[in-house]
Amino acid sequence: MNTPHEPRLARVAALVADPARSRMLAYLLSGEYASASELAKAASVTPATASGHLGKLLDAKFVVCEPRGRHRYYRLADADIAHALEALALVAERDAHATAWTHPQRARMRLARCCYGHLAGQLGVSVFDALQRGGRLTSTSGDFELTDAGRTWLGSLGLNPKLPMSGRRFAYRCLDWSERRDHLAGQLADELYQHFTAKGWVRRASGRAVEVTVSGQQELLPRLNDDAV
Repeated sequence: MNTPHEPRLARVAALVADPARSRMLAYLLSGEYASASELAKAASVTPATASGHLGKLLDAKFVVCEPRGRHRYYRLADADIAHALEALALVAERDAHATAWTHPQRARMRLARCCYGHLAGQLGVSVFDALQRGGRLTSTSGDFELTDAGRTWLGSLGLNPKLPMSGRRFAYRCLDWSERRDHLAGQLADELYQHFTAKGWVRRASGRAVEVTVSGQQELLPRLNDDAV
């Protein structure tokens, strides 16, 4: 039966179903730009094959391209694409056995990773948990705003509690595919990740994985786990 008014899910599913394209999209979930050669390597395909896949992703508006001199760099088109991919990952991993997470690379991804500019994994969930304790966030129509307690907590981390408004959504939930709980997305989450990186508390590892440094273990983790801080 023809259903012309239904969403074109088959078109989207076909794009993501190709293993090479899915690996490219997963690589771009960090939120950063990547060259065609980097994406070809991530997808384990030749540059010519990667170019064809990128053309299809561009036509579907899954990615955008920014020319810089002789090179072209790609990133996910927007946060909606990132959240859709995270939701698909949640479905794909829902039957994964606990032993699957014991592989070192997957364990690192589960501990902490970059999700379109903000923290995800166990660390991302812990950050969101800390913000929800002590009345640091208040919910408004599904999004969140900082309270006075939240601004005080940000100040204790060394982050300016009066964040300039960027025109983007400030703070909202993002379902974490490895933890099956929410982490925080939006401008506030991005600012926190950038601040933690600048302080030397976290650093990018291979791929999307993020490592907590010795300094982060000493200075950041206690603040996430101690209501009194």
